[in-house]
Amino acid sequence: MGCCSVTQRHTGTDEVGPDEIELLEIAGTGVWSLAETRQSVRNGTGPGPPPPVRCPSVKHLIHEEPKPVERKISCHNIQVHQDTQMVWGWSKEDVHHRLYTQPIREWEGRAAHTYGDIIYSSLVTLHNTHTKAMGERYLVLFSFHLLILALDHSHHDFIYEGILPLSALEVRIISQDPSSPYMFEISGPMVDSKIFVCASAGDRKNWMDNIEDRRYKSLRQQLSPSHSALAYLLPCDETWKREELKRYLLRAPIWQWEGTSIQHMGLPVYLSLVHITNSQKQGPQERLLVLFQLDVLILSVDKQRVRVNYEGRLPRRSIQALERSALTGTLEFQLTGELMEPLYVFCTYPEDYQTWIFQLQQPDKEIHTMSNPPAPPLIPKKRRS
Repeated sequence: MGCCSVTQRHTGTDEVGPDEIELLEIAGTGVWSLAETRQSVRNGTGPGPPPPVRCPSVKHLIHEEPKPVERKISCHNIQVHQDTQMVWGWSKEDVHHRLYTQPIREWEGRAAHTYGDIIYSSLVTLHNTHTKAMGERYLVLFSFHLLILALDHSHHDFIYEGILPLSALEVRIISQDPSSPYMFEISGPMVDSKIFVCASAGDRKNWMDNIEDRRYKSLRQQLSPSHSALAYLLPCDETWKREELKRYLLRAPIWQWEGTSIQHMGLPVYLSLVHITNSQKQGPQERLLVLFQLDVLILSVDKQRVRVNYEGRLPRRSIQALERSALTGTLEFQLTGELMEPLYVFCTYPEDYQTWIFQLQQPDKEIHTMSNPPAPPLIPKKRRS
């Protein structure tokens, strides 16, 4: 068995468990605030497989490096220039790739990829309503969390300040006056109020629309704010969940992986959560079935919805789906192929069943294989006598 298909700086699953609540420190007043000392709840679930290789901790480096510059400015003089949206000359795609693959100073908790897609991000100004101080921040909206980063321009480095679950936030526009700064506020019953100033009305609208949309989706899941994005995306019973889960699998570590990495398999065509039994009549096991252009990938997910495990892959050219719904009255099909025991696959939704049958149901090999017709007889050439 191998280790993982992707090596990240760390996964955090063995250290903190799924019940960790990052960055939200219970202060004396009972309000969660972004603090230098952060508290996490650890889950003692016993030893597991060794985690993927991660980079050494960079904790306390912030105390040795210069803090982000903050300047006192009157709220009436707040300005954020359009050209500040480009961070160190990097495109947003470059920034997102760095966040997923490189260590972030003072980072704590689960790895960044476990928070799912980056929905939106931009450079903003944080306005402290008490001290009137201003400071640059880079906001990153994940699938169900909001990440706040400070910037160290001298080292082109991001500094972790906290990550907030969207389900615990409220967001509102400060003023609709076109002459006022483009500000919005995030707050909550257990979160300190924070005011951010955007570079443009369009940037603020993007933040408002995206936060409200993702907040609505997170509230529908009725899960703890400490859950990973994988827990929100399973079961993948909606189109947007399927699309985000496809992207999640392409960058998340997959434990016990074997063979060519998942990135070299192309883009996922379809996926769904199913239950599979084999001819040995073992009990049904939950599996995540992922369809690629040339293969069908079989994965499993742990009970905490944190870790994905590799269970195997089947080449599409050598397998075939046989309908069984008429016999059993359920959404079941049989997966057969060369050099493999038959697998019985149970789908939850008719859409999943119809898609798998359509994609994997192959005609008989005699019909599918086109034999070359015999060549026509050669006509003898006429010779002159």
